[in-house]
Amino acid sequence: MEAIVSACAAEGWPARVAAVLSNRPDAEGLKFAAGHGVATGVVDHTLYDDRATFDAALAAAIDAFAPDLVVLAGFMRILTPGFVDKYAGRMLNIHPSLLPCFPGLHTHRQAIEAGVKVHGASVHFVTPELDHGPVIVQAALDVLPDDTPESLATRLLPCEHVIYPRAVRWFIEDRLQVHAGVVRVEPPESQLFTAFAAATEVQS
Repeated sequence: MEAIVSACAAEGWPARVAAVLSNRPDAEGLKFAAGHGVATGVVDHTLYDDRATFDAALAAAIDAFAPDLVVLAGFMRILTPGFVDKYAGRMLNIHPSLLPCFPGLHTHRQAIEAGVKVHGASVHFVTPELDHGPVIVQAALDVLPDDTPESLATRLLPCEHVIYPRAVRWFIEDRLQVHAGVVRVEPPESQLFTAFAAATEVQS
């Protein structure tokens, strides 16, 4: 979220971050957003009896800001199909694996235990099936022989900070075309970033 807010301001996107909402009142991101002049709000999931009631309250809070795009960032709640359908085609998420490999939790551990040599992150459209929406952009890096889940996550994070703002900007610029579940950027631009390319982007 911080990377997206910062990129929007630094790159002069033809858009604004309308609000940052959290289901946790103590989320650090709320302080960051408020400090950058972005409206904030909390929909505490512990105050609701079931997932559907919480999702309805969350949708009402989102709709109060009339956003064109909903971006999930560190949001660890599973959303109901009705909620996902409401924002179909305009809700993005980032997942720390090269989807469709390793959906769900503990992706870095899964990658190491599977013995894969390349790991990464994916930004995708959200669909009712968890971590299976059309992939917009991915970042990849080598899995080192001595990697732990923690070291892999640490090395991957700067890549995530590059690809998520990039995907959001593509959406804002109306450059994403989805055909038969495959996303293309028009005019064409690379939708894969290696760790080296990501590091170059971060340094620049």
